[in-house]
Amino acid sequence: MQPATQDFFTQLYKKRSPKLRIIHRLDLTAIKEENEVLNEMEEKDQHENHEFTTEEKSFNCSQIKKTSSRKRVKKAIGARSCFTCFQCGKLFTQKGSLNRHMRIHTGEKLYTQCGKSFDQHRNFEVHMKVHTGERPFTCQQCGKHFNQKTNLTRHMRIHTGEKPYTCLQIHNQGNLNIHMKIHTEENPFTCQQCGKSFNRKGNLKYHMRIHTGENPSTSQQCGVSFTQKGILSMHMRIHTGEKPYTCPQCGKGFHQHRNLKLHMKVHSGERPFTCQQCGKHFNQKVNLKYHMRVHTGENHFTCHQCGVSFTQKAVLNKHMRNHTREKPYTCLQCGKHFNQKVNLKYHMRVHTGERPFTCPQCGKHFSQKTNLTRHMRIHTGEKPYTCLQCGKSFYQHVNLKVHMKIHNREKPYSCRQCGKSFAQQGNLNVHMKIHTEENPFILHNVGCRQTW
Repeated sequence: MQPATQDFFTQLYKKRSPKLRIIHRLDLTAIKEENEVLNEMEEKDQHENHEFTTEEKSFNCSQIKKTSSRKRVKKAIGARSCFTCFQCGKLFTQKGSLNRHMRIHTGEKLYTQCGKSFDQHRNFEVHMKVHTGERPFTCQQCGKHFNQKTNLTRHMRIHTGEKPYTCLQIHNQGNLNIHMKIHTEENPFTCQQCGKSFNRKGNLKYHMRIHTGENPSTSQQCGVSFTQKGILSMHMRIHTGEKPYTCPQCGKGFHQHRNLKLHMKVHSGERPFTCQQCGKHFNQKVNLKYHMRVHTGENHFTCHQCGVSFTQKAVLNKHMRNHTREKPYTCLQCGKHFNQKVNLKYHMRVHTGERPFTCPQCGKHFSQKTNLTRHMRIHTGEKPYTCLQCGKSFYQHVNLKVHMKIHNREKPYSCRQCGKSFAQQGNLNVHMKIHTEENPFILHNVGCRQTW
């Protein structure tokens, strides 16, 4: 029973006679016991099937546990009404609970605000905090705010170091030995062609297909081949549009479970991977790995047209669109083209008017989180970008880049008529008005013809 419902009944039976109160308390207790039995049944149904042997016969748990569990539930419910889902067999004491549950099977989503839909009103209420910017739960150690208590709880583990989730697969010595290789970094299986090592023989087997060119699993729609059938199954979701993993907080869907796990760190604010050189935090180990190339100067991917190097191939691919002028992402409302999908996403907010990021101090709204972050520096006075030559600080990195041209005596903007050079495009624009005889600043006064 939901806490709000229980509070309602509590207030109700306080107004009744003492005898009715006792009866209602007993009824609430019975319903609570019934829910506990239902939860116990659900937990047991989720365990893997396994066999056990008696002196007479061998039984399979999956064949008997559901039947016996439901008999216990019906016995616990007694004479009260019982509502059963005909698709999955789950039991409910209230018809309203069954109706809500059925939306999982039908895909019906009643609550809509910004285009995202939800099958339950409480999920809709949680999502609305994204638009309102409400974050009532505050971390007492670092002052960070969260829109849900669960996110604060997860975030607190960063400070406490608590890791409550233990791998349940380590139930025999063989699995324990494999798991321990993660801690010892032992990789006894080595590829003879490239020298890469693996902690399991099966992983080496899959890796060898890269060298042999063997791709037994091929997509029938696009022809792309994969070394493993499981990877092909995940790839097919791109064609089918299936996103079975949904964020319970914002409703965003994902093709893979690991992408959902990474996305959840956005809500919890968890960034467990820290750079030992500059202290910057990251939510993924791979992002820390790419970041370390900033310190080491390692750039694997180089543009063959302009010579600029990048730490990631994906960034190089995006950069190449500057040379090819390719803009594959098109706005269906105004026809404007973009070279990156994220830029199209931000552009769409111009049409929808969506500004989900709100300044908690002045209430100003922004369409992008980065814009809010820059804006917050006005209130905090933070100037994180400092000139190493004169010590002057700036709110934004672009301002520091402009400032550095003073020290470097760099003046890339030249006047085509007189050859005079400028450090900024804006200064060149002002200068050009001398040649065009444009005087926008005129003092409109009788007898005065002075211009500026």
